Amino acid sequence: MSDDGRYRGRIVVGFDGSDPSLTAVRWAASAATLRGRDLVLLYALLPPTSSGGFGVGMPPSLDLLDQLEAAARQEVEDLARTIQGEFPGVDARGVVAIGAPSAVLLEAADTAELVVVGSRGRGGFTGLLLGSVGAQVAAHAACPVAVIRRGPNPEARSIVVGIDGSPAAEAALRFAFDEASRRGWTVHAVHAWDVPAYDLLIVPNAPVPVPLSDVADDEVRLTAEALAGFRDEYPDVDVVEHLVRAPAVKALLDAAADAAMIVMGTHGHSPAIGALLGSVSNGLLHKAKLPVVIVPPQPDHPEAA
Repeated sequence: MSDDGRYRGRIVVGFDGSDPSLTAVRWAASAATLRGRDLVLLYALLPPTSSGGFGVGMPPSLDLLDQLEAAARQEVEDLARTIQGEFPGVDARGVVAIGAPSAVLLEAADTAELVVVGSRGRGGFTGLLLGSVGAQVAAHAACPVAVIRRGPNPEARSIVVGIDGSPAAEAALRFAFDEASRRGWTVHAVHAWDVPAYDLLIVPNAPVPVPLSDVADDEVRLTAEALAGFRDEYPDVDVVEHLVRAPAVKALLDAAADAAMIVMGTHGHSPAIGALLGSVSNGLLHKAKLPVVIVPPQPDHPEAA
């Protein structure tokens, strides 16, 4: 589907009138200022249906649809003007699209530079930390997706990025280094590893086939190789390496205690068949309280096909 150029090269943020989406709008406006990009506030309007006598959903009348669209357009255009006042230099405009929010945002992601969503929308359950729209967009978008639960600590000056040698992690590293270079921040590169799984329940006294020192040496080498090219390309960015023997989600959250954002690839090594969002990225989206950016592999890599 074509977006007729409305989103090409722009930062697109989903807005539905909820407080989380308003937080996402302001985060996106800050990102647009930093990158010198136009900002699109995208309001996805999914018209209500009424049930007939046999349980069949009836479409709304054309008059009602026009009224809903006009109200949504007024709301998002008013907000766009407010954002332009708060963030001088940002060209912000509101767009209303008819359709399911996840589908509308995924279409925009085909040509946008960055898509930003709140952690939960207007219809989200209070107890859920990540709504279905955020999860679907982060898992399937063609461009990086920032999921915003609340704004970062204004004093934070670091970005945490997870690395494991996979193409998805390489794309995440590129995003993190580029963002850190623009902002003058530090990159904290976290490589979490654990002992390979052996069936010690069946043979409890069997020796571990690989010495732990060898495993640790391999992880150190992988980390150094993953960072080498980016250190050369971004000499202005300070890098702090964290090689941690711990579950990846815990290691990343611990490292991000005072960070401004976490950046992760869509999935790392050994993803489940058919999974587009790995367990680590998914875990972070559900547990992290700071902004999380999910970055897909580069288009020229086989994983991105």
